[in-house]
Amino acid sequence: MPNPLNFRPMPETTPGAAASTPAPQLTVVPRERLAAARVLVVGDVMLDRYWFGDVNRISPEAPVPVVLVQRQEDRLGGAANVARNAVALGAQAGLLCVVGHDEPGERIVQLLNESGVKPYLERDPALLTTIKLRVLSRQQQLLRVDFENSPAHEVLLAGLARFDELLPSHDVILMSDYAKGGLTHVTQMISKANAAGKPVLVDPKGDDWERYRGATLITPNRAELREVVGQWKSEEDLLARVTKLRTDLEFKALLLTRSEEGMTLFSDDGVLHASAVAREVYDVSGAGDTVIATLAAMLGAGLTLVEAVGLANRAAGIVVGKLGTATVDYDELFH
Repeated sequence: MPNPLNFRPMPETTPGAAASTPAPQLTVVPRERLAAARVLVVGDVMLDRYWFGDVNRISPEAPVPVVLVQRQEDRLGGAANVARNAVALGAQAGLLCVVGHDEPGERIVQLLNESGVKPYLERDPALLTTIKLRVLSRQQQLLRVDFENSPAHEVLLAGLARFDELLPSHDVILMSDYAKGGLTHVTQMISKANAAGKPVLVDPKGDDWERYRGATLITPNRAELREVVGQWKSEEDLLARVTKLRTDLEFKALLLTRSEEGMTLFSDDGVLHASAVAREVYDVSGAGDTVIATLAAMLGAGLTLVEAVGLANRAAGIVVGKLGTATVDYDELFH
């Protein structure tokens, strides 16, 4: 069976440990190679809405600050932000998702059209499009308010049929799960992608990873992995738990994102640790989106997984220096 991740042997590490190794030399990818990469993002989309204002007094009704809102900004969130990140790097990205027939749904359509992402939207008139509303003052988040419900079964089946149509024309499949119901049929989608020889990257949610069985690469953070394998006591213990998980669920590789500790790649070729490269951490929201989008774009451009991880780690270090859900463009990554 051909290896969909085009693995190259990894640097040796201390046996049984995710010891830090020299990071691979960053590969500069020509723009034309990235422009040929075709990524299909499937998952839960949301509208990230920001209200910016000043706080000059405390409410007489309750001990809470009064925010005088002066500016509003909308950004693509969830799977839509993942697709936007892939496009910002220069790749082609299609987005298969469900949105409602409401104001935030129309706003998502508008932002997608402006972003360069190719939308493949199923519309559910009964769905309240997910909104994450953040209230900020002087660049500090004071409050977040969420609005959401789950899409209808019929709309999700229509999305599965659309997936079958889109699969042949994309190089890499990326599943962005935010537990909003958009990936109800993720198991069937992974099986179909595997049968077509397409690598499947998954950004997971929750503790039921059986539904991701057979994924090529899964990219949890520490809290998400801990929820599934339990608390590890050492790097050797972590390796044992991840190895069992990968064997049981047939994951070819697992990339653990570890915030200020960087990221660690586990595969049959060994363990590779990449130290964090952030110059300044300003906001970590959306950093996972940037990581998996960079991985997908680079794999679609023909890089090895080790090369893609090095670039994803660099992209994460850039995006955490920005406010809110943000992207990294080609020039930022390679210059």
